[in-house]
Amino acid sequence: MFSRRIVTKLLLSLFTFSLIVACAQTNTPDQAASTGSSGGSGATGNAIPIGVAVAQTSNVALLGQEQVLGAKIAETYFNDQGGVNRTPIRLVLQDTAGDEQGTINAFNALITQDKVVGIVGPTLSQQAFAADPVADRAKVPVLAPSNTAKGIPQIGEYIARVSAPVAVVAPNALKTALTINPNIKNVAVLFAQNDAFSKSETETFQNAVKEANLNLTTVQKFQTTDTDFQTQATNAINTNPELVIISGLAADGGNLVKQLRDLGYQGSIIGGNGLNTSNIFPVCKKDCDGILIAQAYSPELDNPINKAFREAYKSQNQKEPPQFSAQAFTGVQVFVEALKSLDNKTKLNTLSLEQLRSELNKEILAGKYETPIGSIAFDSEGEIQQSQFYVAQIKMDADGNNGRFEFLK
Repeated sequence: MFSRRIVTKLLLSLFTFSLIVACAQTNTPDQAASTGSSGGSGATGNAIPIGVAVAQTSNVALLGQEQVLGAKIAETYFNDQGGVNRTPIRLVLQDTAGDEQGTINAFNALITQDKVVGIVGPTLSQQAFAADPVADRAKVPVLAPSNTAKGIPQIGEYIARVSAPVAVVAPNALKTALTINPNIKNVAVLFAQNDAFSKSETETFQNAVKEANLNLTTVQKFQTTDTDFQTQATNAINTNPELVIISGLAADGGNLVKQLRDLGYQGSIIGGNGLNTSNIFPVCKKDCDGILIAQAYSPELDNPINKAFREAYKSQNQKEPPQFSAQAFTGVQVFVEALKSLDNKTKLNTLSLEQLRSELNKEILAGKYETPIGSIAFDSEGEIQQSQFYVAQIKMDADGNNGRFEFLK
């Protein structure tokens, strides 16, 4: 039998050992990361969290999924390049779905739960008008990758965009259509009335038609959730247009193109930015052929960062990268380069999360960036300064199963 003194000593030793083990376990890097704890810089584990809030589901997913691809390529690329002065970045993805409330929820989660330093998103301008004020009030910088409607940067001090406004880009498609067919006189316009971007874009197109002294024969409205466009297509065809201009999203826009062709329309078609995705090909198949779409990105742009992005995208997806992926990549890139610049002035880990977000916003607006979409900068309101734009025409294979964007000179 052990004496009471010996037993007491053994129990004390076991208790002390248990405390040491417990302390060691709570301080492991893996456990710290899994709890979501963050330091002053907002970093979880040893990575700097950047939010990506785009539509991964819903009828907008055809666009949002391309943005996820571009953002993830950027995450890998910049971490391979050393991250932010040897600190990696970590993307935190939130699905906004296709509506305003889903976007507000995604922004709130990124800001308060995930404690990101900034947000790339959302997919639609309609969503931006609802959710960007949430980020602006919280003083969290937002870079819009595809919000081209009028008024986006004016939402607030912390809102900027890497997507050129529709008023700058869209008219280029009309100019190209008139170059291809100088005999165009009558133009029919159709747009999604429940989408803020499409409403803004159609105003630009309609003004461009009038300024070119063309005859605007009809303006037809539809919903992005529609699948039957027989009435609108018939009304448009009955005005004998040589050109039809469509502002909508990929699914509804592609179906509208198909139904126009099924009803016998043989003239030219211009698609707005919402149709600017290869995901439209399976929707309208052979009927996609010939659609003209103005572009803020060309895979053929000759600079080192675009070459790297293009090679990575083609390696993963066996096709050329689209504009939505390039702009999402650019959004992540701007955050990374602005973080590097700020860290060179003031070490990020000496700043509180609130200070970091505020100083990062200033750094973003002050910078100049060489990106896949070209050389860009921002004005004092956060509006992108971009000079390189393009027009592409969809070319489908004979069987209608595969296609490509052919950039016109």
